[in-house]
Amino acid sequence: MTLRANANLSELIAQTMEMEMERDPRTLLIGEDVGYSGGTFGASRRLFRRFGEWRVRDTPISEMGFTGMAVGLAMSGWRPIVEIMFTDFFGVCLEQIYNAVAKNRYMSGGRVAMPITIRAAGGAIGVAAQHSQTLWGMLAHLPGLKVVAPSNPYDYRGMLAAAIEDDDPVVVIEHKGVYLEKISDFALGTTIPEGRYTVPIGQAAVVRPGGDLTIATLSTMVERSLAAAGILAAEGIEAEIVDLRSVVPLDHETVVASVARTGRLLVVDEDYQSFGLSGELVSRTVEALGPSGVRGLRRLAEPDVPIPAAKSLEDEVIPSVAAIARVARELVA
Repeated sequence: MTLRANANLSELIAQTMEMEMERDPRTLLIGEDVGYSGGTFGASRRLFRRFGEWRVRDTPISEMGFTGMAVGLAMSGWRPIVEIMFTDFFGVCLEQIYNAVAKNRYMSGGRVAMPITIRAAGGAIGVAAQHSQTLWGMLAHLPGLKVVAPSNPYDYRGMLAAAIEDDDPVVVIEHKGVYLEKISDFALGTTIPEGRYTVPIGQAAVVRPGGDLTIATLSTMVERSLAAAGILAAEGIEAEIVDLRSVVPLDHETVVASVARTGRLLVVDEDYQSFGLSGELVSRTVEALGPSGVRGLRRLAEPDVPIPAAKSLEDEVIPSVAAIARVARELVA
């Protein structure tokens, strides 16, 4: 399949699911507005017309019900993709996620596969406290789930395909701020092969080399960190940027290897700071290198407050390019 020259990310996601549903007739999609309307952000366009109502299933506003339905479908040999629409709504189906989706394979001694892909839109775009969270730290705390958050079009396609073919449950956090961004406008990963490919889950990528500090991040914060690195380079500070890609499994080895060279680590995270990804990554780095193996550690994440409704206040709590550059300067000073 060939993408239009000016296609956006939501079209790429829809086309990826179309390719996977064509490849495996056991794959189906369920969720609110995923069918006739083609999804809130257009990320399931064409699928209802292409595969019909039995494989692209519109549901009522009933996340607990259709997530539980996915568990039964998976136990019956199907490979459901579940769209929760916004990460903020995980709360209404969390019992199914942490007691059924995440645990059934373990509790069955590995005899029952749970090939469920859960897609949800996360991140802040000025839509207030109940529609702006990422929550990957909360999901990562639940054993049995894989949790990924791609940053560029190439990875969005490859990691979604990898999630759908995985026999374990995978949560894919898509950032709502880039759904309508043209693929050609991303900083990385703009060349999309026509054929199917996968990106292994659990492998971070060094997307910019540097020797003065390591910036570890994911999702849209990768592009912001690249922009900050450009500012810092003009000042003589070279930042190495690691795109984590995946929260679970967390490829801390790539981060540790980078910090062993640079001596300093800055974790940039669009999630709450306390009890989250940034603390976990800092702890693993210190455990691996020892206190004397690290010259500096900093975290730049969301303060522990609900995301404000006013865009000007939201900008104060979400890591910005200027804030990333400022904390990096403080770290190397």
